[in-house]
Amino acid sequence: MANVNTSKKSRQGSSAKKSQNTLFDQECLDAIENPNMMIPWYLMASYAYYEEDNSILSDGLFDGLAHRMLEVWDDIDHWHKDLITVGDLKAGTLLRRDFPERVKGAVEALRKK
Repeated sequence: MANVNTSKKSRQGSSAKKSQNTLFDQECLDAIENPNMMIPWYLMASYAYYEEDNSILSDGLFDGLAHRMLEVWDDIDHWHKDLITVGDLKAGTLLRRDFPERVKGAVEALRKK
């Protein structure tokens, strides 16, 4: 399993938003066995949280994902890697307004499971 800290710490700048929907922490943990899959999960979680105001990951897992990505950043290879900066990961946030349609569709598909 990927070494991701899942502490309960809230996201920086968060008003402790709580989701009424299911969180997909285990699906994320399973997928990020492949470090390259950290990119889409970080993008999907950011889109769901900041744009839809409806988290798909717990705050602790999101924070742990950012920290783990920092540790392996140079080894990650994904076509959407350029949408995330080291600064975003250090801040534990991703305040974009131009998420790819592929990310939006993936969040929608995940929620339909």
